Amino acid sequence: MLTLIIPVYLNENNLPDLLAAVAGLDNQLEHALEAVFVVDGSPDRCYELLHKQLPLQPFRSTLVLLSRNFGSFMAIRTGLQYGKGQRFAVMAADLQEPPELVLVMNQVLLHQQIDVVVGAREGRHDPWMSRMAAKIFWGLYRRYVIEDMPAGGVDVFACNKTFRDRLLTLEERHSSLIAQIFWLGYRRRVVAYSRRKRLHGRSAWTLDKKISYMMDSIFSYTDLPIKLLIRVGALGSCMAVLLGVLTLVVKFSGASEIPGYAMIMLTITFLGCLILLGIGTVGSYAWRTYENTKHRPLAIPMRVEAFGGGDE
Repeated sequence: MLTLIIPVYLNENNLPDLLAAVAGLDNQLEHALEAVFVVDGSPDRCYELLHKQLPLQPFRSTLVLLSRNFGSFMAIRTGLQYGKGQRFAVMAADLQEPPELVLVMNQVLLHQQIDVVVGAREGRHDPWMSRMAAKIFWGLYRRYVIEDMPAGGVDVFACNKTFRDRLLTLEERHSSLIAQIFWLGYRRRVVAYSRRKRLHGRSAWTLDKKISYMMDSIFSYTDLPIKLLIRVGALGSCMAVLLGVLTLVVKFSGASEIPGYAMIMLTITFLGCLILLGIGTVGSYAWRTYENTKHRPLAIPMRVEAFGGGDE
């Protein structure tokens, strides 16, 4: 059986098409499908509509309501925890990833010696600005975080039960689920697809969330900021030595008697900002370490309901 995990947030208008797509997948899989819908504290009527419609659907399903918005990665993790299948796949509720991709990933897991399949975007029907922003974002991600990351980025994946169990042992906060998938290794395959245009509503994947996601990924999987600070500090020290030598030469030669007030203030300001930057960088690492020591639950399921595929 395949467990399909679908995180739901601000997707009220997409639900009719989403349920029809899942029913179609269930039919093509000969009813060997279980869908786990995780409502991630959505402020709209997603939970109420799913609670009403899921008992009428032909496929088995589980509906999980989180106590608040924990983020899509935590919603996916929660869905993985409640899934009972031998294989697991993730699908976006906005249907921008084609549902047929689930079938392709399932076939790879069934017929090849593969543990995890990731869907890589090779094209996207988004506005030009969104495409450029995504290209820059994933370009930086590949260069500084995960070198194996596909150029178009990854939003969906599928895996077997062994990989799922291992993934759930990584109980890190403020991390990246996608980066964890690549960090784990295992036998992996990339499946390309073209991203569809969003039909209803607007994406909740805002610029602030993208920046936060990038920072979480950097601070969790690379020491690049510390390396940059060391290099900047070394360069600044060399410049300070040269400036000191120049100051002594000017002083003893009597070439200038003008007080260097402006230079002193600029130097102090520059070094002060550099120190604050260093403290902030080290503090970001320390804060994430502190958060992981609290051992709070990564997400809190408030309600969990199972439906038997039209039997209730």
